[in-house]
Amino acid sequence: MSAAGPSGVGGRIDATFPALTPAQLTRLAACGTRREVRGGEVLYEPGAAAVSFYAVESGEVELTRPVAAGEARVSLLASGQFTGEVNILSGRPPIVRARVNVAGEVIELPREQLLALLQTDAELGEIFMRAFILRRTELVAGGLGDVVMVGSQHSAATLHVREFLSRNGHPYAFVDLDLDSGVQELLDRLHVAAVDVPVLICRGEVVLRNPTNAQIADCLGFNDAIDQGRVRDLVVVGAGPAGLSAAVYAASEGLDVLVVETSSPGGQAGASSRIENYLGFPNGISGQELAARAYVQAQKFGAQVVIARSARSLVCNRRPYSLVLDEGPPVPTRAVILATGAEYRRLAVDNLARFEGAGVYYGATFMEAQLCRGEEVIVVGGGNSAGQAAVFLAQSAKHVHLLVRAEGLAESMSRYLVRRIESSPRITLRTRSEIVALEGDDHLERVRWRGQRREETESRDVRHIFVMTGAVPSTQWLAGCVALDAKGFVKTGFTLTPEDLAAARWPLPRPPHLLESSLPAVFAVGDVRADNLKRVAAAVGEGSIAVALVHRALQE
Repeated sequence: MSAAGPSGVGGRIDATFPALTPAQLTRLAACGTRREVRGGEVLYEPGAAAVSFYAVESGEVELTRPVAAGEARVSLLASGQFTGEVNILSGRPPIVRARVNVAGEVIELPREQLLALLQTDAELGEIFMRAFILRRTELVAGGLGDVVMVGSQHSAATLHVREFLSRNGHPYAFVDLDLDSGVQELLDRLHVAAVDVPVLICRGEVVLRNPTNAQIADCLGFNDAIDQGRVRDLVVVGAGPAGLSAAVYAASEGLDVLVVETSSPGGQAGASSRIENYLGFPNGISGQELAARAYVQAQKFGAQVVIARSARSLVCNRRPYSLVLDEGPPVPTRAVILATGAEYRRLAVDNLARFEGAGVYYGATFMEAQLCRGEEVIVVGGGNSAGQAAVFLAQSAKHVHLLVRAEGLAESMSRYLVRRIESSPRITLRTRSEIVALEGDDHLERVRWRGQRREETESRDVRHIFVMTGAVPSTQWLAGCVALDAKGFVKTGFTLTPEDLAAARWPLPRPPHLLESSLPAVFAVGDVRADNLKRVAAAVGEGSIAVALVHRALQE
């Protein structure tokens, strides 16, 4: 990723490392501070906290990243060019070093001033945001990060860590134990045993053995810039489409917003291979890409996102409310939007846990598709997510068996997906079918299911199953704070009965707003809400509507 050399197709390099005009530099200088820099001066190091943004007026600034032999150049910035990529929006530590090669003058903007500029200067904001996103895309594509991961493609734990890094958009280099014969020497040098795999080498210094999401987030500084102690206008719990939509609208309208996400932005939608019926994307968009764009957009407007932290409880007997997390201090807030979504139901087989991540998956992205290239696979489910997965996997798998318990797909799946499934020679629809047994040792090897003739079962050598059936809401942690329906979904607005409100001791003369729960100023959006329409567009719409209602609640 270098600023030198000719432009790529469509001028991509020019967009990745553009040069500001003298007039644009003058506008930028009015928001920041001009200062002289000397040759050899380091503006910031990888892993540093509170990094500023720099634009070069004269001289040269070199961006490098640490490697085993010392450092490797990422780019060389000349007059008019600038530092930064998406990490600066969230306040995460940089993954490159910025060093002055040739003395000159730079314009410096602390992060908060940069965020203000992005929101007030449309022209510069567009230039910076495009460059930041393209730089991060190239870093991810090239594995040019501050993380080296050592693992096995056949390990469930390895897949889990790779998914966490990928869905959080963090670049990393992957060393496959099964393919790299020299990796054992590295493991021996680090005193790593087989039971410790996967191993994450963080910034060349910290070695994490079979790490949790929280340990990775801490090592990479995902949450270092976030003050959890101050009273927020709004806390959004969950960063799926509904939660990210709420964050974008609330932050853009001036509210102090914190988003709490257990794993990675995107929710269930983030695991979708391609969403083709979302307005404005005629060629479709992957769930991960849609989530990444929304995540960056929320950060642009100043929303802060805590990653790999789970909500344990809501202190709901006094105002402001407090959200208790699994780590760190409680987060006080004047309003809450519940966007925790729902999880796919597990298969009702005894040894399921043994194969989760080692043959049983709950998302069908490019990473999973690579694992089953040229093999037979099973997709379980009759909704759009299952249909999208079947069509996507059929592009690379030998054959896809789509198992549904119903008589057909017409009632549960969009017609365009039904037509593709019916016309694909690589997809076989098996109705009134369900899996009854899984077999294998460390990895799934064989599957048995019961078909239309209910008294008979069929076995097949299949090593990969994608489960996308039904949904169970993530509401256990609310512990009586809000009214739930019989299935555990949050009741809101007109679905709340007089009995619900009486039991909750609703304190206001008005009834609950459309998306408001039985607790004032606590709203529910997306899949966690009772009677929610299971569509990405519906979730995004609910997030925006909820913010309008939050404003009303905060005025009371």
